[in-house]
Amino acid sequence: MIAHVQGTVAEKFIGAVIIDVHGVGFEVQVPLGEYDALQLHDTAKLYTYHHVREQAEELYGFSTLAGKRLFELLITVQGVGPKAALSILSLGTSEAVRSAIAAGDGAFIQQATGVGKRTADRVVVDLKEKVGVSGALHAPVTAALRDDALEALIALGYTLRQATDVLAGIDTALSVEDRIRAALKQLAQG
Repeated sequence: MIAHVQGTVAEKFIGAVIIDVHGVGFEVQVPLGEYDALQLHDTAKLYTYHHVREQAEELYGFSTLAGKRLFELLITVQGVGPKAALSILSLGTSEAVRSAIAAGDGAFIQQATGVGKRTADRVVVDLKEKVGVSGALHAPVTAALRDDALEALIALGYTLRQATDVLAGIDTALSVEDRIRAALKQLAQG
């Protein structure tokens, strides 16, 4: 499994980039926001999802672990494959998509290419509780999603709600490592 690629952006073409890692080029499909942010000849690190099919192997890349985790949640929904999940994530930032799902905004999800009303509604129903954010909490959570400690907890498999709740009670003046340690300690205690 390829967990991430780090190298130079060698080429860009619609919806994908080629990352040169010591002479080996990895073609990585990326959401539109990621595509726009990546510049030719810059160094980039993308967290990847390695999708293996009978006829092909594909890499899907994200600049944050939170983006990758949301992609992984999306593909658990019946009828949402990697391309549809990437299309959904291309609607905006992962925070905006997560917030729309939490708020039950199927119309927003339906704007994605190849996603109909039934699939959009299924995404909302299946993932609303898993993303763990209510629409009223959108603004504070959007700021919190840029938090490295939060991203680390999500990468360790905790839901956004669990990570946000536990970090809310931890002093933000502490280092990221200390906040993660304190959060893990609280989560272990139940």
